[in-house]
Amino acid sequence: MSNLIPPHGGKGLTCCLLEGAELEAEKKKAEGLKKIEISARVKGDLIMMGIGGFSPLTGFMTKADWKGICDNYLMADGTFWPIPVTLDAGKEDADAINAGDEIALYDAEGDEIIATMQVTEKFEMTEADKIFECEKCYMGEGTPTAEEFWKIAKDDHPGVQMVMDQKSFNLAGPVKVLSEAEYPTKYAGVYARPAESRKMFEDRGWSDVAALQLRNPMHRSHEYLCKIAIEVCDGVYIHSLVGNLKPGDIPADVRVKCIDALVKNYFVEKNVIQGGYPLDMRYAGPREGLLHATFRQNYGCSKMIIGRDHAGVGDFYGMFEAQTIFDQIPKPEGEGKALLCQPLKIDWTFYCYKCDGMASMRTCPHGKEDRVLLSGTMLRKMLSEGGDLPDHFGRDEVVAILREYYECLT
Repeated sequence: MSNLIPPHGGKGLTCCLLEGAELEAEKKKAEGLKKIEISARVKGDLIMMGIGGFSPLTGFMTKADWKGICDNYLMADGTFWPIPVTLDAGKEDADAINAGDEIALYDAEGDEIIATMQVTEKFEMTEADKIFECEKCYMGEGTPTAEEFWKIAKDDHPGVQMVMDQKSFNLAGPVKVLSEAEYPTKYAGVYARPAESRKMFEDRGWSDVAALQLRNPMHRSHEYLCKIAIEVCDGVYIHSLVGNLKPGDIPADVRVKCIDALVKNYFVEKNVIQGGYPLDMRYAGPREGLLHATFRQNYGCSKMIIGRDHAGVGDFYGMFEAQTIFDQIPKPEGEGKALLCQPLKIDWTFYCYKCDGMASMRTCPHGKEDRVLLSGTMLRKMLSEGGDLPDHFGRDEVVAILREYYECLT
């Protein structure tokens, strides 16, 4: 029997990915179904449902699920879930689809049918509905009133733009996933299904595993967060997003190379595993921190490292709002309904010249003039402009990889 944390939802890993003869039969049937073109975000959501990363989800959410999650983090059956997982469709497509119909979900970029779906419900998403979702799921302490939020969100918040740009209807229903797209080949050795990560943890004898979420190249603060976690857990899963980011973010293959260099040179390798998952960022700050913990539970992680401005963008969220939200969410009764993966809350970390080492706001008594404080946005700006980085911000091996990447862009 496994000593790892059980998957979320109390049903084990709910995997919708077909294989073998069943897969071939469904692919053949899909060619004759009405095709709905899907976004990159929906593609990632489908693959996560396919591999069990979104357990217990087996399809796209109903209106009752959508509203319950926006209002109080609970699906219609009372299971905790932090952000709606929905499939949008235009009016013309929605008018031609009725409950009970089967459809094929088509990725135009990859020219591939990713999944089939049996539609159980369709519901309109009005402008007011989209605004409601944005205010409930994307508005944080950085813009405490709706008026302040909307002054900047439509132009500056990529997650809000994603919601507001959705088509005018949502389709709900169970899915059968036919493909993991490019991820198993493009990120071979990094991309892993939850069943695979769980086996890796079990093979090492781990039971208490911390996950580190990464969407930026790994710098000294990330390294320090990992090492703190290694001291108090059996091991760390450095789990990078290999789906789409916003323009200007550093691509996944470059980040993977940076992590490889760090693990090889600065970690005891038996205490660290690198992995990748196929979602797009939603940039939902605190709510996305909860989502990260929810699907990391499915991957076998009992802890989620939550540092400063986790999954944030701009100034929309409080510096540690993604930590405090874990103390505010409901804890529904019933097997598997509550979130079990807990936050490993760590203060703002940095290199301090006077401390002569890595430190945090909790341990360092010195002023900001003695600290190397640099955000991911500032890092990208300095590298793209050919500027010098402060000493001790990143390891030389990582900085060399990043400079090579930016030089290839010019």
